[in-house]
Amino acid sequence: MTTEPPSDPRPSLAALSAPLVERLVADAPMLRLGVERVGGACVVDAGIGHPGGLEAGRRIAELCMGGLGRVAFGPVPWGTVPGPPSWPFGVTVHSAQPVLACLGSQYAGWSLSHGSGKGAFFALGSGPGRALARQEALFDELDYSDTADAAAFVMEATALPPAELVAHIAATCGIAADRLTLVLTPTQSLAGTTQVVARVLEVALHKLHALGFPLDRVVDGIGMAPLPPPGGGFLTAMGRTNDAILYGGTVHLHVTGPDDAAEDLAQRLPSSASRDHGRPFAEVFAAAKGDFYAIDSMLFSPARVTVTALDSGRSFHGGALAPDLVERSFRDVR
Repeated sequence: MTTEPPSDPRPSLAALSAPLVERLVADAPMLRLGVERVGGACVVDAGIGHPGGLEAGRRIAELCMGGLGRVAFGPVPWGTVPGPPSWPFGVTVHSAQPVLACLGSQYAGWSLSHGSGKGAFFALGSGPGRALARQEALFDELDYSDTADAAAFVMEATALPPAELVAHIAATCGIAADRLTLVLTPTQSLAGTTQVVARVLEVALHKLHALGFPLDRVVDGIGMAPLPPPGGGFLTAMGRTNDAILYGGTVHLHVTGPDDAAEDLAQRLPSSASRDHGRPFAEVFAAAKGDFYAIDSMLFSPARVTVTALDSGRSFHGGALAPDLVERSFRDVR
């Protein structure tokens, strides 16, 4: 007697996110989004020629997590900050499967480009379609692949992608171009600001992975970060959205394994463990002469972290909020 090998119990990101894509497109007029076809693909404009909004950004963030995450607006508890906070609202992000939702879908890991010079297009692809394309070694580590006849990606872009790139994305995913959806969210737009800050949990998972903590020990996770004022130029928006997480973000992870590993993670995970911590991100970026690779990669993490060791029930804390730096960043215009 033979038995079939057990199937992967993890859900299909494409299947879970498909209804979110359909509703986003159907509600485009209400959400102030543009929808058009480029090279056969459905392209959703969430801030280039159409204004979009906070609700659009919230929905796009949930789509970007492959349907495995929930994003909500709410008050941000600033703790001991004297007086009423200048930035009282933010986003809370939760996933019951944070590794798959954040690293398998939300992480902007696929580099996409076409052309050269002034007419070149470049963006990092995130979203559930990455698990169909599997262009990153990360998917071998996750031991995850997906199958579907449709794919969706989210890109921080300020222009429509060329038809040639659309064809490349569809072919790599193994789908027809008319089954591809690309959601474009400029960082300085309302939707773009929201969906970037909603990556507070993903940023923690990415650094956890970089620190070598076993991904299979991560059981659950929740994060929160303040919502910056959008608008201005790209550098202003990039600085504010990064600082919202680096100096205003809080993440609580639930893990299995020994207490000493959970305690070590709580100390090493916060942004304060980086040599570049202590200045608004726009200043760090300028000091690095615009070279991301010259910035300490350990900076990209939440300000404050709690790690609960489920086996013992003990919790460990690391890092601290820096409301003064958040205030400085959110008021600075570059």
